[in-house]
Amino acid sequence: MREPIEQRRRRILSVVESRGPVRVSDLAVELEVSVVTVRRDVEDLARAGRLRRGHGIARPVITAETTSGPAEPGGDLGAVALVVPERHSYLYETLHGARTVLEEAGVHIALHIAPKAPGTERLIVEKALAGGASGLLIAPRWRSAATEEADYAWLAALDVPTVIMERRPRPGSALHATDSVCSDHGYGVHLAVEHLVSLGHRRIVLAARDDSPTARAIRVAFARIAAERPEIEDAILVLSSPDAVADPAPETGRSAAPPLDLAAVLRERRATGAVLHGDEDAVMLVQRLADSGIRVPRDCSVVAYDDTVAGLSSTPLTAVAPPKAEVGRAAAELLIRRMGAGGAASGPVRRIELLPELKVRGSTQPPAEPPAQSATHPATQPPPESAL
Repeated sequence: MREPIEQRRRRILSVVESRGPVRVSDLAVELEVSVVTVRRDVEDLARAGRLRRGHGIARPVITAETTSGPAEPGGDLGAVALVVPERHSYLYETLHGARTVLEEAGVHIALHIAPKAPGTERLIVEKALAGGASGLLIAPRWRSAATEEADYAWLAALDVPTVIMERRPRPGSALHATDSVCSDHGYGVHLAVEHLVSLGHRRIVLAARDDSPTARAIRVAFARIAAERPEIEDAILVLSSPDAVADPAPETGRSAAPPLDLAAVLRERRATGAVLHGDEDAVMLVQRLADSGIRVPRDCSVVAYDDTVAGLSSTPLTAVAPPKAEVGRAAAELLIRRMGAGGAASGPVRRIELLPELKVRGSTQPPAEPPAQSATHPATQPPPESAL
């Protein structure tokens, strides 16, 4: 005889309340019904507020009687999948900030490092959720605008609480209504340009990457700010490194670009200030300037963007420092809040922006004379600007 629905659901509640989180597949075996039936029961019970559901898991409701403080519910929240790209020191600081909050809350962390190969992040996330992760913190690589757009739909369709770290999905996209925590890079560029302008620099170069959302935001912000500042006589935008662009399509056959001759750009445009993104490129470019006879800051003031290693340069570099660890902490706190509500809405979707700060060191000062052209280092046209 078929078991009445309410009786079956009472049994589900009894199992979850007595044992804690239980896989839907295990409940189906124990109740001798299909996984689809149990999943439907769990969804209805979750909507009624009688239990919480994760990806393939039913969890008991956390109440005031079962918790004794803000950090303790984490022990019942299950695992959080934390996904960041490989070899990305900037985002590793964000990762460590998130880890601190999750560990303090007693939440189990499943760290996943995503290789550069296209599509790997989606495969990693799907595997993590199938393994029982009930929340997701992710900083997608998004080397190009096209790869970013391609990820919007599947990330927006996930049925677990998700927070995007140090990325700002395009307004109006499928991922717009997903929680995100990001540095305000427009403000960071403002700090860099304002600092140089306040020192008297009127001809400024931005040598920036173009292979990440941060890089693209910096380039767009620089073009806008330079156009708005009447004090700026000339604003030049070039690539900071030949490998600073998103991977080209294989069929283009594009050859590698030559290294940026920043000294030639400075001489040609009589620029006395430069903003360099990111830190490693900035340190190497400053070394090349010295080899070309341009001294920092006497001949050119330099502001780095990232502040991961800028302070370790032979001339410690003034740098814009995004709040990397704080972004991770805020993202983890937001995710815990969502998971504590059983994935249900606990207030409006949040798109949080944290402001960078400027750390003034020894690489900036008022301008002297613009770098002179020389026969040894003739002026050349700067490399083509990549698309903003």
